[in-house]
Amino acid sequence: MRFLSGLIAAALFASPALAQCGGDFNSFVKGLKAEAKQQGFEKSTVNAFFKGVQQDGAVLKADRAQGVFQKPFIEFSRRLISANRIERGQAMSRKYDAVFGRIKREYGISRGVLLAFWAFETDYGSFQGDFNTRNALATLAHDCRRPDLFRPQIFAAIELYQNGDFDPARTTGAWAGEIGMVQMLPRDILENGVDGDGDGHVRLKTSAPDALMSGAKMLSHLGWRAGEPWLQEVTVPAQMDWSLSGPGKPRSVADWQAMGVQARSGSLANLPASLILPQGHNGPAFLAYPNFDVYFEWNQSFVYVMTAAYFGTRLEGAQIYDAGNPAQGLNGAQMKQLQSKLQTKGYDVGKVDGILGAGTRAAVQAEQKRLGLPADAWPTVDLLNRL
Repeated sequence: MRFLSGLIAAALFASPALAQCGGDFNSFVKGLKAEAKQQGFEKSTVNAFFKGVQQDGAVLKADRAQGVFQKPFIEFSRRLISANRIERGQAMSRKYDAVFGRIKREYGISRGVLLAFWAFETDYGSFQGDFNTRNALATLAHDCRRPDLFRPQIFAAIELYQNGDFDPARTTGAWAGEIGMVQMLPRDILENGVDGDGDGHVRLKTSAPDALMSGAKMLSHLGWRAGEPWLQEVTVPAQMDWSLSGPGKPRSVADWQAMGVQARSGSLANLPASLILPQGHNGPAFLAYPNFDVYFEWNQSFVYVMTAAYFGTRLEGAQIYDAGNPAQGLNGAQMKQLQSKLQTKGYDVGKVDGILGAGTRAAVQAEQKRLGLPADAWPTVDLLNRL
């Protein structure tokens, strides 16, 4: 999974010079060295950091192949959430109880939230990625798809190296340059790294307290509202205005209750909430509270965010969701066909990639409403045929 919160910081520091990419890789590296020296890094530090730097074709291959996000929520969540992951999560909760208690006091973030990220990102630290981080960042900065995100991360990595917290030849992590148990980009480590175990260093690869505390600080920095819930399973009536559903459409809980939306267990929080129907009105249903939006600063995939948020609730005692009986969805090829049709109608669905993202969901919902179908943003073969 790819930790995307660095996008915000990258945008702040982006400039025409920083966006340079492509061309001969060696010439590109020379440009990075020159810019690093302009930023005040010593020549010896810069030369040592870039010694032996190489392009990594496997990084680009991984960047282009994220087909797992084409899976619908039920299939995706069942793939990621296993009995073993739940049991290990409970064991980790007990082992680091004091750390989670400190996180709760200082940041107001429940342990289930961080345990879920820890599980999905690195399987509780057991596999943190074996890509050379410096090479991965240089490769992605040279690639012209997202240089404004990755180029600033290189200079952040140089600063970590200068501080003694990064080894350019040996530091490894995910293909997109994230490091450690909860997968943080170098700039995020500089801005949100916490020495959770008190040894004077931020070691996200080897110290669970450091990783968990840093992840908590990151979420707090991104806007997490202390002590508030993030997601809750609900039941919905057989009929209602489904066009009111979807992320970013908050209403009061009283409004939802008046429409027949009820908590499946417990009681609803007195907070604004959006009704999320990941596989339409006949599938699972959730109310997403304001903290749910913070998940999209961590990872921009809707199905990943839904699964991570739900798993966080499971780790804190929520029951298995009611899968319902959702209508058959589209396969990857059909989804691409749908996206192309929506594009020809003037909708902005982003890249035609077969992934049911926010733009595609909004367009599907608008077309469902126009055609008199239940406007629940879940694309079906029937909708595709009508278009």
